[in-house]
Amino acid sequence: MGKDRTVPLLRYWTLLRRYLRPQWAKVLGLALTLFGGIGLQLVNPQILRYFIDTARAGGSLQRLTLAAGLFLGVALVAYVLAIAATAVGEDVGWTATNALRADLTAHCLRLDLEFHHAHTPGELIERVDGDVRALANLFSRLVLQVLGNLLLVAGVLVALWFVDWRVGTAFTLFVGIALLTLTRLRSVGVAAWGTVREASAALSGFLEERLAGTIDLRANGATQYTLQRLDRTMQGQFAAEVRAWRQTALPRNTLGVLFALATALALGLGGWLALRGSITIGAVALIYAYTTTLFGPLSRISQEVENLQGAEAGILRVDELLRARSALQDGTEGLPAGVPAVEFSGVTFGYDPAHPVLHDLSFRLAAGRTLGLLGRTGSGKTTVTRLLLRLYDPQSGTIRLGDQDLRVVRQVDLRRRVGIVTQDVQLFGATLRDNLTFFDPDIPDGQILAVLDELGLGAWRRALPAGLATVLPPGGGGLSAGEAQLLTFARVFLADPGLVILDEASSRLDPVTERRIARAVDRLLVGRTAIIIAHRLATVQRVDEIVILDDGRIREHGARAALAADPTSTFARLLRAGLEKVLA
Repeated sequence: MGKDRTVPLLRYWTLLRRYLRPQWAKVLGLALTLFGGIGLQLVNPQILRYFIDTARAGGSLQRLTLAAGLFLGVALVAYVLAIAATAVGEDVGWTATNALRADLTAHCLRLDLEFHHAHTPGELIERVDGDVRALANLFSRLVLQVLGNLLLVAGVLVALWFVDWRVGTAFTLFVGIALLTLTRLRSVGVAAWGTVREASAALSGFLEERLAGTIDLRANGATQYTLQRLDRTMQGQFAAEVRAWRQTALPRNTLGVLFALATALALGLGGWLALRGSITIGAVALIYAYTTTLFGPLSRISQEVENLQGAEAGILRVDELLRARSALQDGTEGLPAGVPAVEFSGVTFGYDPAHPVLHDLSFRLAAGRTLGLLGRTGSGKTTVTRLLLRLYDPQSGTIRLGDQDLRVVRQVDLRRRVGIVTQDVQLFGATLRDNLTFFDPDIPDGQILAVLDELGLGAWRRALPAGLATVLPPGGGGLSAGEAQLLTFARVFLADPGLVILDEASSRLDPVTERRIARAVDRLLVGRTAIIIAHRLATVQRVDEIVILDDGRIREHGARAALAADPTSTFARLLRAGLEKVLA
């Protein structure tokens, strides 16, 4: 993030304007309640002065009772306004931070896979939630609190000047020194709180990674080592928190010392003026009351300075995330309707450009044809599918769907036209309907039910307690591997893409389940272009063409029937040796 860890005031204003403008009515109500409550704090010391001076002068009981009742009434109204300000402030803060969380999440989803490989999900969760949580007070009350309390301080000083010019001068100097001190200490803890947020992100990333690998850790006896690493990670976060709190406590402790001196000043100066006959005893009580009143707003300003330090660290990290840009620039053109042809022309690609996975790959698959993509593990088969989905761009060469270079195609159009089924099933903690439609409410229930029946899942769906509204557990817990895989096939049927990619799509299915979907897969491939990555002989039999990859290069390409009939072809040799054994 660089050495400069101070947030420009313009950045605060940009954030406040963007996320508070839609809530202007609530913000106005918050300002009225805050300023109203703050203003009432100027009233009660005057009532106290009146009460004391009236009592010393032998005033009537009725006037004293009225003053006491007014004192209690003002205190009660101020208390009610404080409660209202807290409620409205929480509402404003949560609404603003939730909007910011949504924007950050959408931004992360637009970033390319290279970014996501460099940042664990746990780290991103901490950025989107933890860092934004530190901004809640900034959105809800920080600015209004600082402004309102500054106005209260100004009101107290004006009142003290009216009591006596010497009192006003002394406390004006005191407030100036206090505010100058707070301003100088504003950025003391920013770097420390940035370290805390980074340590928290590291802990979240560690926990997410280790909990996801629970089975492997337990099976290989790495539990104790994991706990030791967890302890070191937590100790690092604890040490960062202690350093941050020590640094941010400096403004508060400094202010405490100043107020001890201010209290002595109020009592000493007030007593001296009273003995000289310059002010009344009630005025001395007024000076003392205003001194304690000053302690409240300046303490709150000090606290907001501490909150501002945490907010600055959060803003810096949020800005860092928002400045991240995808290496993939979205295109501006759509895809023509119909079934597309697929063409790779001189494509070279590597996740690390210095070590290509694909080397000068060129082939063309005509529209409506089915290609079987074969090769050993690591030969580049899955990389081909990732490039077709434009999760990455090749370092050289072009990839076309129809006549369109993928670089100029809008990604939203590409996602609609290309469907994929992989061996890794991702199910969400959402309803069955949302899992099948990817949260698209426009797909009719009748179409969903027809697809489930087509895939042999009709009886299973009818046994669910709430049908399509049944909430599936995250990750598909409770579903068999076959059922989960069939649901991913249902997604593709509902999307109705022109190009279908099956990446080891039947590897998790038992023979009985595979037979259940064989007819549905055949129907899915009719009238579509398809690329199938497979190890099983039965799967390869339904393709029109074969491409065999070897170390990222095409070793053999031709019509399946012709290659199978040629005893010298690599494909024929694979068939004779047993496809599953050779490619395993």
